[in-house]
Amino acid sequence: MLLQMNSITKSYGNVTANSNVNFTLQKGEIHALVGENGAGKTTLMRILYGMESPTSGEIVLNGKPVTFENPTDAIRHQIGMVHQHFMLFPTFTISENIVIGREPSKGIGFDRKTAAMETEQLGKQFGMPIDPWKKVADCSLGMQQRVEILKVLHQGAEIIILDEPTGVLTPLEVKELLIAIKTLASQGKSFILISHKLQEIMDVADRITVLRDGKVTGTVFSKDTNAEQLSRLMVGRDLIHISRNATEVGQAVLDLEGISVRGSKTKPLLSDVNLHVNEGEIVGIAGISGNGQSELIQAISGLLKPDEGMIKLLGQDVTGAPVGAIRQIGLAHIPEDRYQWGVAKDATVTENGLMGHTGKHQKYGVLGGQGIRQMVSEWVERFGIKTGSLSTKAQYLSGGNLQKLIVARELAQKTPFLIAAEPTRGVDVGAMEIIHGELLKKRDEGGAILLISSELTEILKLSDRILVMFEGMIVGELNAAEATEEHISLLMAGGRAVG
Repeated sequence: MLLQMNSITKSYGNVTANSNVNFTLQKGEIHALVGENGAGKTTLMRILYGMESPTSGEIVLNGKPVTFENPTDAIRHQIGMVHQHFMLFPTFTISENIVIGREPSKGIGFDRKTAAMETEQLGKQFGMPIDPWKKVADCSLGMQQRVEILKVLHQGAEIIILDEPTGVLTPLEVKELLIAIKTLASQGKSFILISHKLQEIMDVADRITVLRDGKVTGTVFSKDTNAEQLSRLMVGRDLIHISRNATEVGQAVLDLEGISVRGSKTKPLLSDVNLHVNEGEIVGIAGISGNGQSELIQAISGLLKPDEGMIKLLGQDVTGAPVGAIRQIGLAHIPEDRYQWGVAKDATVTENGLMGHTGKHQKYGVLGGQGIRQMVSEWVERFGIKTGSLSTKAQYLSGGNLQKLIVARELAQKTPFLIAAEPTRGVDVGAMEIIHGELLKKRDEGGAILLISSELTEILKLSDRILVMFEGMIVGELNAAEATEEHISLLMAGGRAVG
C-alpha cells in the first residue's frame, strides 16, 4: 500500500472536522473523495499536504510513519496538491510558473531557455503538451489547470491531490483533463480526486470514499456502484427528482438592445448584444469562460457602463445607473466569484447575510439584531449551511457553504429579476438539489432569471431558452426542449446555428 491515513481525527475546539477517518491509496490508483460541503474532505487533504496537523491518528507512506509540518515536507515526500483556486502568476510564462522554486540557473541568473526546454519536454513526457513561452494570462482555464498539474509533476510528485479540478472547465476541457489523469495513472502516478461531479468520478476513479459529517460512510469500487448510491451515502437519503413545469410567460422584465463594450483590446468585450428575459422564465447563457459573460453580468448590474446600447429593467432605462439604484428597482445577483463579489471574508455569517437587507431590519437608522439573526438562522436551516455559529467569520466556511449563504441571501430579496451566475459552483448534490428547486420555484412564481453557468447539464435542466455566447456576441438561441449538449458545444466553440 502506497499511502495509509489511519484513524485521522481533526478538531477545532468543539467542532470535529474529521472523526476517525481511514483512507488508503495504491500506486497508480485514482481514488476519489466525495461528500457534502463541510463533510471534511478538504481538511483531510490539508492534513496530508502538511497544511494542518491532525489532532490524532497517523500517516503511513511506503510502510513508514511520517509527519508533515508544512507543505514543503509533503513535497519532499513526493506529495503535491492542485488547489481549487489556481495559484499561478498571470504575468509569468507557463515555464516560469512550472519551475518556480526550482529554477534552472545560468551563472547567477535564471536560465529561461533551459526552463522552457525542460517544461516542454515534461509536457510531452506526460502527454500534456504546452507552449512554454506563453503567458498564463493568455491561457484558457483548461490550460491553466494543465500548468498546475505539470508544476506538481516538476516537483517530483508521485501522489497528486486534485481539489475540484473541473469546476471551471468546459466539457471539452474536462474530457481532456480526465484523459490526462488516466494516462498519468497508467504511468504510475497516484491521484486523490476531490469532486462533487459524480458522473465524472464514475468515469475516472478506481475507488471512491464517501465522507459525511467528518466520518467515512463507505469506500467502494466505482465498477460496483452508481451515482444514485453515492448520493445516498453522501446525504443519507434519496434525492428528489426536480422537473421543470410549463409556465405562462409574462412581460419582459429585462431588455437589452445593442449592448456593446469596447474594452482596451482590438476585439470588443461585448458586441451588439440583444436579449430579453420575461416573467416566469429562466434564460440560460452558455459559453466558454471569457467570452463576455462576466462583462454582460457587470453591465446589467451596473458595475460596467456600456459604450453603446440600452438596458431596461421593468421598463426603466438603467443603462450605466449605479448598482444600488438598479438593485432598488428590482435586481438580485448571485455572483460568479463568491470570494471577489459575494462576501466580506472578515465579516460574520450574520453580517454577510444582512447585505442588501438592511432596509428591512432598521428603525430610525438602528439595526434590529434579533430579527436579523432569526432571518439568517432560517437560511442556515433551509439550505443546510454548516457553520459553527452565526458569529463565525465567512472565511472559515467551506466554499460550498459560503455559496449556499449567498444564494439564500439573494433569493430572499424576492426581486422580480435575478442574475444567477454559477449558482451551484462547488456545492454538493444535496445543496444543488435545493438551489435548483429554489430557482424553479422563483420562476414558477413569475420571477425572471438570467442563468449563467459553465455546467451544460445545469443550463439544460433549468432553462426555458438558451443563448450561447462566443467572443462577446450571442451566436445562437435555442429552445431548451429541443437543445442538445452537442449543438450547444458546437456554438460555444464558434460554430453557427443552422437554419
